[in-house]
Parts: sequence; C-alpha cells; structure tokens
Amino acid sequence: MYAGGGGVRRAATALIWVLVLAAAGGGSVVCEAQLRRGYYAGVCPNVESIVRGVVAKKIQQTPATVGATVRLFFHDCFVEGCDASVMVASTANNTAEKDHPINLSLAGDGFDTVIRARAAVDAAPGCRGKVSCADILAMATRDAIALVRTTVYSGGPSYAVELGRLDGLRSTASSVNGRLPAPFFNLDQLNQMFAANGLSQTDMVALSAGHTVGLAHCSTFAGRLRGADATLDAGYAAQLAGWCPAGVDPRVAVAMDPVTPVSFDNQFFRNLQAGKGLLASDQVLHTDTRSRPTVDALARSRVAFDRAFVDAITRLGRVGVKTATARGNVRRDCAVLG
Repeated sequence: MYAGGGGVRRAATALIWVLVLAAAGGGSVVCEAQLRRGYYAGVCPNVESIVRGVVAKKIQQTPATVGATVRLFFHDCFVEGCDASVMVASTANNTAEKDHPINLSLAGDGFDTVIRARAAVDAAPGCRGKVSCADILAMATRDAIALVRTTVYSGGPSYAVELGRLDGLRSTASSVNGRLPAPFFNLDQLNQMFAANGLSQTDMVALSAGHTVGLAHCSTFAGRLRGADATLDAGYAAQLAGWCPAGVDPRVAVAMDPVTPVSFDNQFFRNLQAGKGLLASDQVLHTDTRSRPTVDALARSRVAFDRAFVDAITRLGRVGVKTATARGNVRRDCAVLG
C-alpha cells in the first residue's frame, strides 16, 4: 500500500519468494455524491460478473495480481482521488502519475488486470463506453481481495462496491508529490496524510492490512537492518539481512507477511505484535500506544478485521471521486486522456 512497498512494473527476475503476491495525500476531496451499488444495472447489468471473471483468470495465471491491484487502487485514490488517473500513460508533453519515481514500483499485473477487464466490458452488448476505468479498478480490487485463496487459506473479505465514478481529466507526475505515505512515516505523519483524505486512524490501520499480500524491495527497509531498530524482532532481522545483503540486486523483494503471504487475513497484525512488521511505518502501528489497541483488536478477531477492512476500503473508494461530467468522463482507453 505505501510508497516503496510492492512489486515492480515488469516481472522481477530475482525474487526471494516467487510465489508470494505483490501488493499491494493531501489535497484530495472526499465525495460520496451519486456513488451507489448497482449503478450500471440499466446499461451494463453484467459488468460485475464480467470483471470478476477477468480477475479470476488473471489470478490463476499470475497470483501477484492480487497485491498489485490492491496497491494500484490505493495509489490512484490518494492522488487526485479514485479516478483512474494512475492508469494514464505519459506523452511527449506530459509526464503522468504512473511515471513518478514512487509509482515506478507499481506492478504491471495491476495495470494489466484493468486493461483486460476494460476490453471484456466493452465487448459486452450495450456496455461499450458506459463503464469507467475508475469503477473497473474499484471492482477489480474487490474481486482480487475476495478471490485470493489456496487449498490452505480462505479468500479475503467480499463486499459490495459503490459505483458511479468518472475517469479523471488529468494525470501529472507532479501531483503525486507528498500524497503517498513513505515506509518510514511515524503515526502522526500517517494520520495526517489519511486525515487529508477523510480517513481515520482506524481506517489507516485496517487498510495497512493490504500488506498481508505484498512485497517490498530491500531498499525500503534496509535502514532498519543496518541500524539498531529495537522494534524489529532480532531473529526476523537476521533472516531479512540474509535475503537482503549489502549490494543486493535492486529487483529483489521479500514478502511483507512472512507467515501467510498468500492469504488476505489478519496475520499481518499478529506479525506486528511479534515485531515482524517489515516496514517501519507498519511496525509503528503497534509500538505507538495510540494505535496499538486497534492492532490488538484486529489481531484477535478475523471477523473484526474483515468488518474494519471493508468499512475502510469502502471509504477509500469515495475519496475525490468525480461524478459530474465537467470533472470527468469515461475513457475508452484507460491509458489515454480524452
């Protein structure tokens, strides 16, 4: 979820855990106007099943799709709102959001999922040009979370998605500056950034569970290994140091959840209790006494976690949405403004 964590845009050739899933700002305006369930019932009634089918097939082909899609949704919503502006490709006259240095680590599988779903939706009778890329990304995120399961682990929480977003009319790399959390943020910095998007501390803690299916490059936590970080479990630190020695290939990434890396569950919070939060910005959620009670509550109960996460990601999906045609449209090509 946070800047610095997650997969690479193209498939990495050197991953410590190949089978794990890649995961997955101020100035945004929270807006709930006109978002509703069943928004496309009259024009494209099968849109949700179409998107779900694409996501299911993509996950079968590439499990990293789950974390990549979740992280893509978060990065989109925190910059200019949930308007698919992160999908836009740069041109000779404009460097788009996706090419900001922070977003270069967004995994290509997230983008590919939306592109495939866009094509499948437009191929359905009556649906062409009716469904926004922003809504497709929101649906794909929900489906990726719900469909991530193995013979050992159950899927993540499922929930109804509010729809009706339009696609944004602009996408600039400069708009990303200062709008995504850094992996070294403390609680005050995290709270400030989430509050700017209308999200509470409880929302922030719950959404951090996106890291239960994430990867992080060694560089995002190397400082914790080289320094004396007392909040990091010593055994875990030694293990990480073995995977990420000095001079390690920058493409190498490790699972953010060392216990259940292929399950969207509340193990992430148990890891924090044990000093096994990979990023400093994750571990602070337990070491800071102001957020620790929430971490402990979500670690105790899968039911409480599912409820808190669904509430939080629903609110995230309302951030900065465009519902008026003066502020957005429906892109035929998610990568091209117009």
